[in-house]
Amino acid sequence: MRHEDTEFVGGPLDGRVLQVLTGTTGQPPRVYTVPVPDPAGGPEAVHVYHREPSPGPRGSRRTRWVFVYDPEGERPGGPKWPWSKRK
Repeated sequence: MRHEDTEFVGGPLDGRVLQVLTGTTGQPPRVYTVPVPDPAGGPEAVHVYHREPSPGPRGSRRTRWVFVYDPEGERPGGPKWPWSKRK
């Protein structure tokens, strides 16, 4: 299995660079979820990150991709085909 160093921006993992598994295309997943168990035994909190290209010029980047924290935790839907109905 191949890993790629990926930077996290915002949320509880802000500033960390972690190794993330890549898929068959060599890219990390579009959405990265981090489940955090509740110490009191309640429901676990889930932090959601979305993949984006790393900003800035190519030579100055630390990583190819960054995961940006989504505080609302919305997972994007499937591909947006031009012939599909808008909801």
